[in-house]
Amino acid sequence: MGISGALECQHVLICIISMVVGGLIGELIDIDKGLNSLGDKIEEKLNKGKTDVSKEKVSISQGFVSASLLFCVGAMAVVGALNSGLFGNNDTLFAKSALDGVSSFLFSLTMGIGVLLSAVAVFLYEGIIACGAFLLKGVLSTAVITEMNAVGSLLILALGINMILKANIKVANLLPSMFVPIIFGIIGMI
Repeated sequence: MGISGALECQHVLICIISMVVGGLIGELIDIDKGLNSLGDKIEEKLNKGKTDVSKEKVSISQGFVSASLLFCVGAMAVVGALNSGLFGNNDTLFAKSALDGVSSFLFSLTMGIGVLLSAVAVFLYEGIIACGAFLLKGVLSTAVITEMNAVGSLLILALGINMILKANIKVANLLPSMFVPIIFGIIGMI
């Protein structure tokens, strides 16, 4: 999914610059650390009073962060929220919700309850995008949305690499990359 979406990029240089600038912004504010810290706090509260939590294969924090990223960086998350904000059309968000529901059930079997807790992060993320899209109706052209989706697809690819190869790409720190194409749209480069 990540590869096919990234190949839809129309302006490779804008995609690369978006990844670099967004990555720098993400590293400066360290979104990954914040998400992991939030996940750890949730895990601490949920495990309060339990004596043996070390046998869990995947921590609540890991499940929360992995699922939040997986459900937030997909093209449907961005396009659905944009369609909602720009046109009042929620069909994509409804379809994504159904898919996320089934996926979260399956992921929770291996990653635990942290996956279910990611629903709050997804709701906030998509809500902010929808509200932002409503406010930026004049700037978000089809070309800008295409580049945002291409960058999001690269993030899905990075998340897949983390899951399959046990790599440690801080995908959360790359999230601002998805919104850098808006700047290119504002200054008229897309």
